[in-house]
Amino acid sequence: MNGSEKPGSNERTQAPADSTGWRPSALQLERLAYRRRRTVRSGAIAGISTVVLVGLVVLGVGSTPGWPRVRATFFDFDRGLEALPVVAQGMWLNVRVMLVCAVLIVILGLTLAIMRTLRGPIFFPLRMFAAAYTDIFRGLPLLLVIFLLGFGVPALQLRGLPNQAVIWGGAALVLTYSSYVAEVFRAGIESIHPSQRAAARSLGLSHRQTLRFVVLPQAVRRVLPPLLNDFVSLQKDSGLIAVLGVIDAIRAAQLETAEDFNFTPYVVAGLLFVALTIPLTRLTDWVARRQGWYGAGGGVV
Repeated sequence: MNGSEKPGSNERTQAPADSTGWRPSALQLERLAYRRRRTVRSGAIAGISTVVLVGLVVLGVGSTPGWPRVRATFFDFDRGLEALPVVAQGMWLNVRVMLVCAVLIVILGLTLAIMRTLRGPIFFPLRMFAAAYTDIFRGLPLLLVIFLLGFGVPALQLRGLPNQAVIWGGAALVLTYSSYVAEVFRAGIESIHPSQRAAARSLGLSHRQTLRFVVLPQAVRRVLPPLLNDFVSLQKDSGLIAVLGVIDAIRAAQLETAEDFNFTPYVVAGLLFVALTIPLTRLTDWVARRQGWYGAGGGVV
């Protein structure tokens, strides 16, 4: 032992052992330190580049000649606070419409998907109906369906049918989105290998039991990320019912704007929609990563 070395100095430079007695080597410690340095460096570069980019955008927009007028018209903080309670009350209607429509869309979309996957000539009328339904409502613009149902059906004055615009606006959302969701479910059902059905039938399960206990659970897990994406779009498109006169967030913002022609209430409505959409979007990303939809090299935004 060198006289300049103190007893136990080597032990102090080693990493502590875990409960199993394993102790990382010096090379492993160097690798971990290098990764930490890379992580800190990447975070610093990302933060600096973000600050620079945001600063350039703010500087560029703020230096335009019309920015003072735009700021007073679209970003009036006091006007936004004044309109927030009214717009938030309308947003609550959007949330309720989205939740009710989402349940109905899942039920109708799954039913259509099952109808399209039925085999045998006896089920041809059901397959034809489901195919025609999805083709028609995927081809029609959603806004046009809202106009046709919201203005056309009440004009028929049929007894027993509701006349509330919010109901027919929600019905238009259900009819349109169920056609997309049906194709998502159908893709998931048809992605299940036929051997799964054959194995279930060989165990004595009926066709209905095979579909319920074997095929659908796997299909739903596979298509969950695209389904959540459809519901993100549904949350935004629920604002289209405002064209029927329903007092939702967008319509409430429009009425507030009509008082003084200040467009800040529209910005408030947009921020509320974003605040509702971002959590669902992040949930979709999390589910997609868990199911391996994103590559191993993909990072979290």
